[in-house]
Amino acid sequence: MSAPGTVETRPPAERTPPPRRPRRGGRRSLRARLRRDWPLLAMAAPAAALLLVFHYLPTLGNVIAFQDYNPFVGDDPLDAFLNSEWIGFGNFEALFRDPLFWDAVRNTLSITAFQLVFFFPLPILLALILNSVVSGRLRGFVQSVVYLPHFFSWVLVVTFFVQMFGGAGLLAQEMRQAGLQPWEIMTNPDTFIVLVTAEAVWKDLGWGAIVFLAALSAIDQNLYEAAAADGAGRWRRLWHITLPGLRPVIVLLLIMRLGDALSVGFEQFILQREAVGREAAEVLDTFVYYQAISTQQWGLGAAAGLFKAVVGLALILTANKVAHRLGEQGVYAKS
Repeated sequence: MSAPGTVETRPPAERTPPPRRPRRGGRRSLRARLRRDWPLLAMAAPAAALLLVFHYLPTLGNVIAFQDYNPFVGDDPLDAFLNSEWIGFGNFEALFRDPLFWDAVRNTLSITAFQLVFFFPLPILLALILNSVVSGRLRGFVQSVVYLPHFFSWVLVVTFFVQMFGGAGLLAQEMRQAGLQPWEIMTNPDTFIVLVTAEAVWKDLGWGAIVFLAALSAIDQNLYEAAAADGAGRWRRLWHITLPGLRPVIVLLLIMRLGDALSVGFEQFILQREAVGREAAEVLDTFVYYQAISTQQWGLGAAAGLFKAVVGLALILTANKVAHRLGEQGVYAKS
């Protein structure tokens, strides 16, 4: 106790510093995130540079679709851009007046529609078959066999089909020995759409199944066990578990394929164009090569490429909107 008449003094309480207020939204600073994620950024940098140099920068060249572009004007490509005559939509008017262009568009859309019906479901079916194979060794062998043709060039694929189904091929020789008239497979323009689809199936069927196999592996196996315990057979499990699990991937790949509706390839068609004729084998890519690049009408070719891009973008946005209406996420989530 203190003496009478004195005031008791207490030691001042220690002040604790106020807690730091977190940043708005709880996000770290840019420097902290760079320090944390720099290994991932370093690994992604080469791919980003590749996209920038070979995909985004070349899109600036679409300006020649509105020019009478002459690469020989000026001392460098920049001078050619600046000094070429600006003609507005003149290239598009010439493009849309050309009946050969509409023939190429018609062939391209016909091949795309045919392959959507007869090719697009086949990788799904192959993935379901491979997923049902019990033996891991047999599954790995089949996967290796069906993946391998994807790495063959189109020159090799077309050569293989010529050796098998051409006029002097194995099938024709066997039919002649049997006293039959050989079929015209490689030179028949009426069945050319079936031929190119068969070549695409042989080449890319196994490769296209990879995505669906990955989606199948992500389905919870407990769902199958619970359905089997409830008495569901194989087909009911396929219909009520497997296909709904694959549906988001199917919708996504279908939307992406629709975006490439005007791109069915180049090498495959230019290699067989002379055999079946322009009327059957001319697609947009070969049209650009023969009618624009070979004739040095660079603006016309750029206009055709820009037309493809705009139509593809419109198809992707439309298909994605339809996917949202059906309850799917599509290419991007609905905002």
